[in-house]
Amino acid sequence: MDKITKDEALKIASFTKLTINDNEIDAVVQRLQDVLEYAVRVQDMAKDVDIPSSKNVNRQREDIVNSFDSQTILQQAPESQDNYFVVPKIIEK
Repeated sequence: MDKITKDEALKIASFTKLTINDNEIDAVVQRLQDVLEYAVRVQDMAKDVDIPSSKNVNRQREDIVNSFDSQTILQQAPESQDNYFVVPKIIEK
């Protein structure tokens, strides 16, 4: 893997609007190099991991239809008419 140069570190700093002093540049270069090495290690480990594909899995539950007596349910409603629930009107034309 290539090493980060001082010029590259200063260029990155200019992108991020950071000012790096001459006495800080070596530490910044080392930290950037450490981050890149870590990213390469993570990338290499990700290649070794087998992630199962789940895009073709269709796990749906079985539809179970429950029958209810409509009159029993309508008796519990505050208001009903002609075998329907009566609800307040909320949308005007």
